Amino acid sequence: MQRGRELDVVLFGASGFVGRLTAAHLAQHAPPGTRVGLAGRSVQRLERVRAGLGPAAGRWPLLGADSGDEESLRALAGSARVVVTTVGPYLRHGLPLVRACAEAGTHCADLTGEVLFARRSADGFHEAARASGARIVHSCGFDSVPSDLAVLLTHLRAAADGAGPLTDAVLELRSARGGVSGGTVDSLRLQLDTAREDPAARALLADPYALSPDRAAEPDLGEQRDLFRPHRRAEDGAWAAPFVMAPYNTRVVRRSNALLGHAYGPRLRYREVVAFTGPAAPAGALAVTGALAALAGALSLRPARPLVDRLLPAPGSGPGERTRRTGRFRVELDARTGGGRRYRTTVAAQGDPGYAATAVMLGESALALALDGDALPGAAGVLTPATGIGTALADRLRARGFTLRTDAVA
Repeated sequence: MQRGRELDVVLFGASGFVGRLTAAHLAQHAPPGTRVGLAGRSVQRLERVRAGLGPAAGRWPLLGADSGDEESLRALAGSARVVVTTVGPYLRHGLPLVRACAEAGTHCADLTGEVLFARRSADGFHEAARASGARIVHSCGFDSVPSDLAVLLTHLRAAADGAGPLTDAVLELRSARGGVSGGTVDSLRLQLDTAREDPAARALLADPYALSPDRAAEPDLGEQRDLFRPHRRAEDGAWAAPFVMAPYNTRVVRRSNALLGHAYGPRLRYREVVAFTGPAAPAGALAVTGALAALAGALSLRPARPLVDRLLPAPGSGPGERTRRTGRFRVELDARTGGGRRYRTTVAAQGDPGYAATAVMLGESALALALDGDALPGAAGVLTPATGIGTALADRLRARGFTLRTDAVA
């Protein structure tokens, strides 16, 4: 259904904060001849973005489109092989574009970290996307590429070694430096508001298999709650604190496992934490836990909203250039197999994880979907980075300076 498309990639939301960063990445790294377009509500703002991208983007077409105008979204989806979108919160703005892409057979990539959006997307459009051949790949940024690829790469290494299925895996955020954007805060605010008003949404957010394609087929592994308080590990004395992205990333990894027929392991237990070591570890774990509790509490209390909104970044804003440039992240997956083997997979990169590094992850996801053809998994539907792009994305990120490495642990 993609024959005769005018563009390979169109970036929707190109004049937003992360959209501009992603456009800059595409201008610098899209191979010569790649047909890229910029889309958004204001063509004038798109013109300003294009003017700052240099000669490579000088002839990129500009397309007017609005998330509230389904006709414009159908035209957008029909114009390109891949639509990559930064227009959030996705629960509020994203479903009409998913519908348009699923019906047109157009691949789509986004940055969502919203369980409720991803669930509604899968329920509403997975079968339509499968029928049309579209890959709808959610969460192609810091949510949830490092998590999803870490488990995929560990599984592939263990399978190559004949080590048996994965049985237990913990992703540890070992280091991170970066800023916060107003868009991220706005997405969190919308999810909290929806959950407060809808008991079914609250129950879904608490379900470890909230994004499973077949909830009834998931194993009963007992309680799999996300970590909500500091914890000292008996085996090595390290401290763990809640990871703000764990309630989303863990659901994405479990969806990947289910879409792959539970190839990672039918009884895999997967968690994510922030890890602390050294003399200051208890204080660090307590500080992170307290900060997350304060943020969630402040966003949940309507009387406190006006004050909180003045203190937190506004939608459309984000960290400055120096913060983006000097940022970094490193996550490590500690995994064990049924055969008694242990593996450690590291995913790391320079650049603010939520913005500079995320723009690379989203841009390379779009290019992979548009250009990598047979290197992609043979799948269609509402997918994850691991199941929709897979090792092709890992290879692309390595070429952009990311570390993705799996080692056997003695």
